[in-house]
Amino acid sequence: MPRLRNLSGEEVLEILRGFGFERFSQRGSHVKLRRTAGGHVQTLTVPIHKELDKGTLQAILRQASRFVPATELRGQFYGD
Repeated sequence: MPRLRNLSGEEVLEILRGFGFERFSQRGSHVKLRRTAGGHVQTLTVPIHKELDKGTLQAILRQASRFVPATELRGQFYGD
């Protein structure tokens, strides 16, 4: 069964940029990403830490799955 990869906040930002999200604002160590699709504004928040906790990664994945097909995201977040 694939395992959730160890990812930093910057790596998650790069993954989400690949799906059209752009840095919108930052407050402290949290970056807001935004994209407009189908006339709807979609916003995600990612903490910029060296390594994100597994629960944090799962929460980001769950939130991003509202906007991007989960099958496309899982390939980026999960590894062998």
